[in-house]
Amino acid sequence: MILLSLFVSESESRVSLQSEVFVRRLNEFVSLWWTFGGGTRLNVGSDARPALKVLGPSSEELKQGKATLMCLANKGFPSDWSLSWKVDGSGSISWEESRSPVVLQNDGLYSWSSTLRLPADRWMKVGSVTCEATQGSQTLVSEPLRRVQCSQS
Repeated sequence: MILLSLFVSESESRVSLQSEVFVRRLNEFVSLWWTFGGGTRLNVGSDARPALKVLGPSSEELKQGKATLMCLANKGFPSDWSLSWKVDGSGSISWEESRSPVVLQNDGLYSWSSTLRLPADRWMKVGSVTCEATQGSQTLVSEPLRRVQCSQS
């Protein structure tokens, strides 16, 4: 019979299974990544609402007939927050959007981004766009950007 104990690093309130959680078998330490594989994840920590920042399209891009907006989400926990866009209050999908992979920062919190692409002529008719972050029962986090706030429009 092998006795296994689970230890969590107390240096951070959040840990990632692959980097800070270990199994002790008798007197040796074995990484759980090797025990359970890379698909196993344990998140320990308190929920943190991400800070959002919406960046408008560049004037150079608008001259090319495109408008790309980016929503940067920073310092969220856990990693399964979802980002979505609303254009003039509508969440209908008549534009292209994509999301970057989630990045674990040194502080144990996560960062990621979402990109919204519109034709430039559509962007010129938009009043505002809003990036929204949601996660389970957490309160919605949103960040609006009015087109008139962008110097290049």
